[in-house]
Amino acid sequence: QVQLVESGGGLVQPGGSLRLSCVASGHILQINSMAWYRQAPGKQRELVADITGSGSTNYADSVKGRFTISMDNAKNTAYLQINSLKAEDPAGFYCNAHLVGRNFFAEYYWGQGTQVTVSS
Repeated sequence: QVQLVESGGGLVQPGGSLRLSCVASGHILQINSMAWYRQAPGKQRELVADITGSGSTNYADSVKGRFTISMDNAKNTAYLQINSLKAEDPAGFYCNAHLVGRNFFAEYYWGQGTQVTVSS
C-alpha cells in the first residue's frame, strides 16, 4: 500500500514562514510527479504547485515568488517552502503524488493534509 504523510503545518504570524513535507512510502517503483494543493473552508481545493521527477515546477499565480516546491527523489519526499504568509493563505494543504506502485500502473494518491493557520 502506498501512503502519503504530510507534516510541518502550524500557526504562523503574517509574514512568517513554514516548510511542509510530504513523504511517500510503500511499494513505489517510480514517482512521476508530486504536487501541493490547498483548500480553505467553503472553497474548492486548488493546485498550489507541482514538480515532476525531473525537477520541472509549476506554480499558481497567487503564490509565485513566495512558495517553493522541491523534491528529494531518494527520500520520496516533496517539500513546500512557504514564505511571506498572508491572511488569505490559511488552508488545509494536501499532498498529491502520481506514481507507479506494485501493480505497475501510474495512479494518483492523496495525503490526509496538514493545516496552516495565520494569526497575529
